[in-house]
Amino acid sequence: MDESRVQRSGEFRPELSGADVPRDVAASVVVVSPIVPSAVGIAFLAWSPISRNGERPAGFMTVTGEGSPSPSKRLISLGCLERSSGMPILSIHHVTTYRYTRPVAFGEHRLMVRPREGHDQRLIEAELKIDPPPTDLRWLHDVFGNSVAIARFDRRSDKLRFASHVRLEHIPMEASAVEVEDYARCYPFTYSSEDMPDLLRSIERGHHDPYRVIDDWAGQFVRRDGQTDTLAMLAELTRAIRRDLTYIPRHEKGTQTPLETLQKRQGTCRDYAVLMIEAARALGLAARFVSGYVYAPSAREGRVGGGNTHAWVRIFLPGSGWIEFDPTNGIVGSVGLVRVAVARDPYQAVPLSGTFSGFPGSYVGMDISVEIAMDGQTPSAAAAATTLNPHLLQGRI
Repeated sequence: MDESRVQRSGEFRPELSGADVPRDVAASVVVVSPIVPSAVGIAFLAWSPISRNGERPAGFMTVTGEGSPSPSKRLISLGCLERSSGMPILSIHHVTTYRYTRPVAFGEHRLMVRPREGHDQRLIEAELKIDPPPTDLRWLHDVFGNSVAIARFDRRSDKLRFASHVRLEHIPMEASAVEVEDYARCYPFTYSSEDMPDLLRSIERGHHDPYRVIDDWAGQFVRRDGQTDTLAMLAELTRAIRRDLTYIPRHEKGTQTPLETLQKRQGTCRDYAVLMIEAARALGLAARFVSGYVYAPSAREGRVGGGNTHAWVRIFLPGSGWIEFDPTNGIVGSVGLVRVAVARDPYQAVPLSGTFSGFPGSYVGMDISVEIAMDGQTPSAAAAATTLNPHLLQGRI
């Protein structure tokens, strides 16, 4: 989990978020909050790029295509597959509340909670409620195309709450739908001259490894007795992390280095993602960090990492582009995974970050809750709220 440090001015400035549980903390023992529909004094923002029934929801902007077929009949092309849009409609409630012993002043806060839109993720509606209301709230796209909200405040309060509610149509890609170009089906291969300039920074190693421990570990997935199937190699790497390491939610600062994760044989979803990214890059492949949400598509398919934001990996494979790999759950493809932010490094995909100024010891605790439900179902059991108190933050405030 994320920590704070006291500046000379007495301002608390959050740093890097680490574990899954308080991923919101991602940069803040200072930041944001709930989804509960609060009554008064709430800043409200909403949009609805897609209407399921063709009607304009009250209070929303709706964009529709003239003469478009009904959702139940619409077909969506997904790589080499064509699928009906009878795909899951998800409701995601993400709430974070920070509490203080006395009113404190809030600095600028940065939020990454709006899922990325594309052919496989289609926003139906989204709301962001902030209490106390900010004096200014603006949206921007970062260098990776992620949606980022910037909130500024001019009033003090003993509580800060951010609540994100999203409904979206999720059209996940199954592992069986991944197509790889002929020249890249067997490892090793070289990216095309057209793709390489844009992939280079995602191939560069991000961690010091003087004894090439990560290289040796990643190399064990390359066959010595014949050709190595690229996709099969990455799938095995994904499963090996889940099988051989122990998943342990952690409330401590930051993300472990890949070497630490291998040595300890345990970590959080962020640690697993960083390890797999570094292993893929050691193999010469372009890999990126993903922050988002995880849900169980059915009662038979359990998922680890729910109840908070989740982290996994995207690797670029010619023929299908960026493909999801979740080492925490050992899965390939985007089934059960909703992307919010994609970045080269986890530091660039912190869900919530910001600062506050107040007396030392002002911070009381933080509550986090992420609930995900498919239409017609109750919220995921993995969505239980997490409460953090100052005793979990010793040495950080």
